[in-house]
Amino acid sequence: MPRGEIDEAWIEEAVRRYRRIESLQAEFDAAVATVQVTVRSPDGLVEVVVTAAGTITDVRFLGPLHNRHPRDVAQSVQAAVTAAADAAQWAREKLHNETFAAYRPLAGA
Repeated sequence: MPRGEIDEAWIEEAVRRYRRIESLQAEFDAAVATVQVTVRSPDGLVEVVVTAAGTITDVRFLGPLHNRHPRDVAQSVQAAVTAAADAAQWAREKLHNETFAAYRPLAGA
C-alpha cells in the first residue's frame, strides 16, 4: 500500500475488535459484581461471603461466642477477612481469564 493511503479494512477490523473488547469488559464488570466466594477462618468460627469485586456481602459466626476470648474472635474475623480478600482476587483473575480467553491481540502487538 502506498504511503499516505488509508487501509480501510484494517480500520474496520480495529473498530470491530474495539467493540468486542468493550462488550467483553462489560461482561467482566457484571460478573465481578455478582460472582461470590465463601471462605472460613482456619478455626471454622467465621464465614465471610465476598464478591469478586471485593465487597463483603455477609459475615456469619458458625459457633457460639460466649466461651471465646474477644481476642480469639477478633483473630478469627481477621483471618476470614484476609482469606476473603485473597479469594476475591482469585475470582477476579479466574473471571478475567475466562472472559478474555478467546481474545487475541492484533498481530505484532
